[in-house]
Amino acid sequence: MTHAHSIGRGSVLFACFAMLAALSGCSTTVRAPVIDRLPAQPSAKAAAQVKTPDGRPASYVVQKGDTLYSVALEHGQDYKDLAQWNGIQAPYTIRIGQILRMVPPQDEVATPLKPMPALQATPLPATEAALKTAPKALKLPYSEQALAQLEQGAQSAAPITAPKPEAAKAEPPKPAAVPEPVKPNAGDEEEKIDWGWPAEGKILANFNDNGNAKGIDIGGSLGQPILAAAAGKVVHTGSTLRGYGKLIIIKHNTNYFSVYAHNNQILVREGQMVVKGQKIAEMGNSDADRVKLHFEIRRLGKPVDPLKYLPNDRTP
Repeated sequence: MTHAHSIGRGSVLFACFAMLAALSGCSTTVRAPVIDRLPAQPSAKAAAQVKTPDGRPASYVVQKGDTLYSVALEHGQDYKDLAQWNGIQAPYTIRIGQILRMVPPQDEVATPLKPMPALQATPLPATEAALKTAPKALKLPYSEQALAQLEQGAQSAAPITAPKPEAAKAEPPKPAAVPEPVKPNAGDEEEKIDWGWPAEGKILANFNDNGNAKGIDIGGSLGQPILAAAAGKVVHTGSTLRGYGKLIIIKHNTNYFSVYAHNNQILVREGQMVVKGQKIAEMGNSDADRVKLHFEIRRLGKPVDPLKYLPNDRTP
């Protein structure tokens, strides 16, 4: 009895081991592959090669030391527009290697819809066409009155001859075409700005295209008025750009921005419209070695020599 019990127990254990081996064998089957469905990001080189009609890049790859404010200034854009186009929220943090869209989404070229094929009328079967177009025959008893009706119908069905060309009524002469006024080119309008001097004082430093002097420095006294050099919209104020102190950036049109740095007090706010000669700040020495105004004019984000745009009389 004991021997039979041990044999039965051994059989049960053997069956259990066999079942475990089968289960472990099932667990070694090939796993389903993991597919990465994240969209591929364009390379930095490809992003820099795409240009807008005015020559500015359509995308920008964030470099070390960049801020959203500096990228916007260097590309002639409002930093709030860049934030909106790229879905960036305050405090407007960007990261190295991030690809920023530099144009609004609506500037993308939409794929045109394919034209619908022309619809053709299906011809009717011969029998159906005959039924729809053939005249109905009327059977009348013979009489002089019926004969007269048939002759009258034949005369009314006689073809009508078209009038001869020489008998056609002459058309009145067409009025002479009036030439449309020539509209100015949009690009030309973007270049027309009535510039004025932003402050009185001696020029301490001139523009240097090959160096760090991206504008001119005008010396003066603490609290001296700083004026808007042209009409436009204030797109940025504050101390967000290193080396500029308390600054103001005004957008005049699509092409031109002006920059006013090292102010002591700012008197305008972002989004405010200003006119030429309006007092926007007071001269100071914030982030500077002396009281002065650092003034820049930027065309499409690139610094240009302000002395080539400002009038010669030095009157603000």
